[in-house]
Amino acid sequence: MKKAIFVFTVLLTFSFQAQTKKWTLEECVDHALQNNITVKQSELDLEQSEINKKDAIGNFLPTLNASVTHSWSIGLGQDPVTFDAVNSTTKNLSGGISSSLNIYDGLRNINQLHRSNLEILASRYQLDKIKDDISLLVANSFLQILFNKEQLKVLQAQQVVSQQELERTNELVDAGVLPRGDLLEIQATIATQEQQIVNAENTVLLSRIQLAQLLLIQEYETFDIVDIDYQVPTTMILEQSPDAIVSKAKETRYDIKIAETNQEIANDNLKIAKGALQPTLRGSYNFGSNYFTSQLFDTPDFETQLTDNKSHNFSLSLSIPIFNGFAASNNVKRNKVNLERAKVQLEQANLDMETAVYQAYNDTKGALKAYEAAQKTLEAREEAFNYSRERYNVGLLNAFDYNQSQNRFEAAQSDVIRTKYDYIFKLKVLEFYFGIPITDIN
Repeated sequence: MKKAIFVFTVLLTFSFQAQTKKWTLEECVDHALQNNITVKQSELDLEQSEINKKDAIGNFLPTLNASVTHSWSIGLGQDPVTFDAVNSTTKNLSGGISSSLNIYDGLRNINQLHRSNLEILASRYQLDKIKDDISLLVANSFLQILFNKEQLKVLQAQQVVSQQELERTNELVDAGVLPRGDLLEIQATIATQEQQIVNAENTVLLSRIQLAQLLLIQEYETFDIVDIDYQVPTTMILEQSPDAIVSKAKETRYDIKIAETNQEIANDNLKIAKGALQPTLRGSYNFGSNYFTSQLFDTPDFETQLTDNKSHNFSLSLSIPIFNGFAASNNVKRNKVNLERAKVQLEQANLDMETAVYQAYNDTKGALKAYEAAQKTLEAREEAFNYSRERYNVGLLNAFDYNQSQNRFEAAQSDVIRTKYDYIFKLKVLEFYFGIPITDIN
């Protein structure tokens, strides 16, 4: 009985811990990278590229095949001694080993091996790019939850203030200092705040569910993140010039590397296509023997025949392409077009990178200015609200004007939170281009 109680207690403890676990940003990113379907598909693409490399290596190796044939002949046949037509039953067993090797094929095997190495590199770059994109998406969803939670805290704090004002207003109304209409106005304000809190709680829940779905976590109701009050990080990134960030991005980001590798792959494809216009030299070797029996005469034993009937065959085969319906020449032209297309795509990737970095740089500067302006507005709105509350408490301000001041103060608080997290995310995107990990927020 005691053992059962102990086991139940342990299971209950683990269940409680599992339900109350709160995820850090780093844990969210790691979990997404391990479980995301797109990542898994890209990993399979990389595995496929590595198999293709083995095929390319195999093209350098000689082929080796063995064959065995056993045949029976019953009825009219030819006597192998007199060459007369006779009725008999004969058996023939033959076998051999053959091997062949490409000696020269227009360097296609070499270029195919080089291309397979590039394809592996391109697959790795693509996998890393997908991981980066997912990391950014997770970070954005993570920060969105924090933003929604802070918005909820602001509304809850304002409701506490409104409850205090309700008690104060009730006393002033009872004392005849304020009209009863002011009490009704405060009550209406509190009702509106309660509705806003419910909406904010739903928003927090929805944002948590969205991140859980992104992480492929099924426990939507219990999923939550750590409640960290991220402060605006100090950074030197805005002291860098956009050109310096672009230069760094081209070294670290995978968009450019993928385009560069694809251009090299297109160049190898062109070399392989040109190799088909050159002669192909192939060497081969065959070894064989056979065993024969007949009802017409006695034949040597199995071992003797295999020894006496051995044969060796060596050959060289030269194939010279002369005309093949323009297939080879058109393939060369086709791959020339693909190479030019790859060059254009690389040029476009560089332009896109420059545009993205400049956009991120300007967005970050604009977000910082908006955050600083929101802070100044909040300070002014807070002073105005405190002044309005003092006047309201002594009956020099009506409830409507007091509520307007309070609403402006709440809006200023929300605006600070919004601009804060908007700046943090845009700053992280800009730093990401500079090679700083997305999980390094503080």
